[in-house]
Amino acid sequence: MEEKKIAICAEQITKVYKLYDKPSDRMKEALGLSRKKLHKEHYALKGVDMTVFQGETVGIIGTNGSGKSTILKIITGVLNPTGGHLTVNGRISALLELGAGFNMEYNGIENIYLNGTMMGFSEKEIDAKLDDILQFADIGDYVYQPCKTYSSGMFVRLAFAVAINIEPEILIVDEALSVGDVFFQAKCYHKFEEFKKMGKTILFVSHDLSSIAKYCDRVILLNKGHKLGEGNPKEMIDAYKQVLVGQYVVPETEDTLLEDSEIKEAAQKASGMGVNPDALEYGTKAAMISDYYITDKRGTRTTAIIKGEEFTIHYSVTFSQDIPAPIFAFTVKNIRGTEITGTNSMFEKAFLKGVKAGEKKEVTFTQKMDLQGGEYLLSFGVTGYEKEKFEVYHRLYDVLNITVVSDKDTVGYYDMNSRVEIK
Repeated sequence: MEEKKIAICAEQITKVYKLYDKPSDRMKEALGLSRKKLHKEHYALKGVDMTVFQGETVGIIGTNGSGKSTILKIITGVLNPTGGHLTVNGRISALLELGAGFNMEYNGIENIYLNGTMMGFSEKEIDAKLDDILQFADIGDYVYQPCKTYSSGMFVRLAFAVAINIEPEILIVDEALSVGDVFFQAKCYHKFEEFKKMGKTILFVSHDLSSIAKYCDRVILLNKGHKLGEGNPKEMIDAYKQVLVGQYVVPETEDTLLEDSEIKEAAQKASGMGVNPDALEYGTKAAMISDYYITDKRGTRTTAIIKGEEFTIHYSVTFSQDIPAPIFAFTVKNIRGTEITGTNSMFEKAFLKGVKAGEKKEVTFTQKMDLQGGEYLLSFGVTGYEKEKFEVYHRLYDVLNITVVSDKDTVGYYDMNSRVEIK
């Protein structure tokens, strides 16, 4: 059996930032004018080990501030590590901050050569790829105009086209596949799949757990600068969901041990994830919805559900008036605002009686997740009929985000779960 060749090897990578209360403290410390330490140390990464083999697609996931972008910037040479050792075998193209190396006074063609040269490619190599880059970007004659005249969409298309068409041995992607319009995104994902089929090494950071599940061979989970674990995508996505609610059991090793206080702090910050602080609400307030959240099939609070698995929507309703026949509802929209599905207690014939002022009801809707992978928004409502007049007691629009994680998407909004036979 042929031995795997290493593309990227990171050993005990640490990145420490010195944080100062005021700029003068930085100056005093630099000039040695203070005997005491005037800074606090913030560990963006702490002793992270990571190996990526040639031909692998490896994903990195974690909450904001976990160190994902920092490790990518160290691998690409944008940042220097404070400690540890890094080995990279192969030429890298990085989709990090798109267009970061562009000169806005130059036209598109000039910037293609400027960026390609910065990546380490010769003029001859860029010449050979120029037609592919222009075709992929598809911005027409604007490529001969200064980049400062471009729309943001055109600028992103050109930057992405340069980065992905000068074929590297190692491709590093940080949330860059969600740029441009839906047709350009489709083109980007197609190119990404081409790279994977060609056996290129890909390091992929994304909050889109569906893409992580679909494309990655292996996933690394980071939290607050520490590596919590690595494994197959499903295992690590499940672990990530536990991290979000502070229920992840951290292995007790020197490399991964976190203090309990750090886990609790991260959980407190993350437990509000998926809740929209600016949600639209209205109604008579004769009933009030509160304590809304989602649980997966294990009963763990989460905002990410694996496609095909059962999940439950929860909310509490407190009544300040007698109501003859309240109706409890939820609706699911896509991020463009289109209502995809929903139901209520009247449709389901689940609750057809009155309530008294002061009562509190715990409402749950349990169902299988058959929506396609992607991001959705949940809305809740308590309504009813009083003397044939429809009343809205309380509605909360787009109040919760739900991420559907899928490694198989079909056409349209939901999966028919077809059984296929060909004889």
